[in-house]
Amino acid sequence: MPPILNAQGVSKRFGATPLFEKISFAVNEGDRIGLIGPNGAGKSTLLAVLAGEVEPDSGEVSVRRRARIGYVRQISEYAAGMTVRSVMEAALERASVPANEREQRLRETLGRAGFADDGTDTSIRMDAEAASLSGGWRKRLAIAEAMVTEPDVLLLDEPTNHLDLEGIEWLEGVLRSARFACVVVSHDRYFLENVASEVVELSRVYAEGVLRVRGTYSKFLEGRELYVEAQSKMQEGLRNRVKTEIEWLRRGPKARATKAKARIDNAHELIGKLADVDSRTRTSSAGIEFNATERQTKRLIEFEDVSISLGGREIVGGVSFNVTNGMKLGLVGPNGSGKTTILRAMSGEIPATKGTIKRANGLRIVYFSQLREIDPTLTLRRALAPDSDSVVYQDRVVHVASYAAKFLFTGDQLNQPVERLSGGERGRVLIARLMLQPADVLMLDEPTNDLDIPTLEILEEALLEFKGALVLVTHDRYMLDRVSNIVLGLDGHAHARVFADYSQWEEWKGVEQGYVANQQAAANSSQRASATSSAPPTPGKKKLSYLEQREFDGIEERVDKADARMAAAHDRLDDNAVVTDPAALTEALAEMEAAQAEHDAVYQRWAELTEKAG
Repeated sequence: MPPILNAQGVSKRFGATPLFEKISFAVNEGDRIGLIGPNGAGKSTLLAVLAGEVEPDSGEVSVRRRARIGYVRQISEYAAGMTVRSVMEAALERASVPANEREQRLRETLGRAGFADDGTDTSIRMDAEAASLSGGWRKRLAIAEAMVTEPDVLLLDEPTNHLDLEGIEWLEGVLRSARFACVVVSHDRYFLENVASEVVELSRVYAEGVLRVRGTYSKFLEGRELYVEAQSKMQEGLRNRVKTEIEWLRRGPKARATKAKARIDNAHELIGKLADVDSRTRTSSAGIEFNATERQTKRLIEFEDVSISLGGREIVGGVSFNVTNGMKLGLVGPNGSGKTTILRAMSGEIPATKGTIKRANGLRIVYFSQLREIDPTLTLRRALAPDSDSVVYQDRVVHVASYAAKFLFTGDQLNQPVERLSGGERGRVLIARLMLQPADVLMLDEPTNDLDIPTLEILEEALLEFKGALVLVTHDRYMLDRVSNIVLGLDGHAHARVFADYSQWEEWKGVEQGYVANQQAAANSSQRASATSSAPPTPGKKKLSYLEQREFDGIEERVDKADARMAAAHDRLDDNAVVTDPAALTEALAEMEAAQAEHDAVYQRWAELTEKAG
C-alpha cells in the first residue's frame, strides 16, 4: 500500500534564509513519528507543508487517494460564542459525516477527551464556551476536533505545551492505541519515549537534512550517536585527503604540469566538500548560567497552614512546607490545582487567606512567569538592555551584542522587534534577562515551553549547578526527575503533600484516585472467587504446539543469522569507503537499525518459547 503522505525533495525558505532543502519524508500506516530538531529548523513549517496549508518552494507532497489528514496547530484558538459542542459539530460537518452518525461520534470523542454534559470536577461541560477554556482544555478540544473526523494521519504541533501531566498521559494513551498514523512535533523526551515508534530529526547537520531512526527516543539517541561517530570518521578522512591535495597544489605549476587536470578539479571538489561538512556540523549552544547570591540563611520561605482563596474559591488549603537554601523543589498537579498561585504567594504578589508565609529578610526572588510578559514592540536590543548598549553580567560590563550571542542571537536580530521572534527565541530572551539578576530563590513557571531539546539540556545543567533555592513548575517529566530533589504534589482539591520525587507522587496519585475502583475490583474478585470455588482446577502450563515446536527447533539457526547480520552491519560502519560517502552511510545506518530490530525480536521469541517449553 502506498504511503499516506509522501513528501519528495521539499524545500522552503523565508527571504534569503533556507529553513530546509530537498527533504524527503513519508508517513505510512501505523507510523507514530516524533519530529524533533533545533529551534528554527522548520519543524512547524514542514508539518504545515504536510498538512497542505503551506506550499513548498520546490518538491511536492502527495496524499493517498481518499486519505483524510487531521492537523492540530501549536496554538489552539476559537471564535467568541463557539461552544465545545458547536466546534465538534462544525468539524463533523466539514468532514461530511452522515447525520445519523454524528451525535454518537461526538459524544464518544468528547467523553474520551474529558468533556461531559454535567461538567464534573474532572471534566468540562459540552456547552462551555471554547474561547474561555484554559490552554490545556483548548488543546484537548483541538485534538478531539481533529480525531472526530477519523483521520488517516494526525499531525500535531507541540501538543504537550499546554497540557498538564494528566493531559499528557491521556494523549499518550490516545496515540498508542490509535488506528491512525501520527506525526508529532515535540520536545518532551518522556512523551517521545512513550509514544514514538520512529523519531525523525530535522537539522542541517545531516547530509540529507534529516535523520530517521526506527524505535523509541532512546533508540534514536543510540542511532544518532552511531551517525555522529561515523560522520566524524568521514570528516577526519576527508580532512586528511584535502591536506594531501593542498600540499600537492602548493608544489607549483611546474610540479603539476604532468598531472591530469582531473586531479586539480578533484582537489577543489574535496576542499568544497570538506567546507560544506564543516559548515553543517558546526553547532552552537546557548550559554545559560544563573547567578546565585552568597546568602547563608538556611530557611528562605516558610508556609505554615496556608490557605489561599481567589474569587470565592479555595485554591490551596492548609499547606505547610519550607523552602531552604539549595533546595530544588518541583511543584506538580493538574491544571488549576494552584501551582502558579503558590508561586505568586511565595513572591508576595498575593496574600494568604489563612495561615502565615514567612520570608527571610531582604530575600531576592527572581520569577519566570508562564505568561512570559515582554513588550512585543521592543527590539531585542532594548529587551536585553533597556537603557544602554551594555549589561552587567556577573559583575562585568558586557556589550549587548556579545551577551545576545550567548543565547544564539545574531547582530542582525538586535534591531528586530521581539514579536518577530519564535516562541523558543522569546523563551531564551526571558532566560537571558533572568540571568542578569542575582537570586536567593529562582522561581520558574513552565520555562520549557517552545525550547528545543539541546536548550532544555543546557537549562537543566544550569539549574543543577545553581547554588540558591529553585522552585520549578513544569510538565516536562524528564526535567522534574533530573532536577528536583523534593516534590510538592497538589491533587486539584486544594490539598498538597510533600514527596521525595516525581515517581513517588505518581504512585500516591494513582492510589488516591483509584481507591474506590480498587475496592470495587477487590469485591468483584471476591465474588468471582466464591462463584468459581467449585470449578475444576486450572490445567497446568501448556507445552509447545506442533507449529511452536517446529519453530523452536529452528530458533538457534535464526539466532545465529541475526548475530551474523548484526556483525556485518557493524563491519560496514567501520568501512572507510562507507563513512566517507553520505548516501552509503545513510544506508548503512538503516541496515544497522533493521539488523538490531531483527536481533531483538529473535532473542525475545527464543526466550518466550524456552519459557513455555519449560
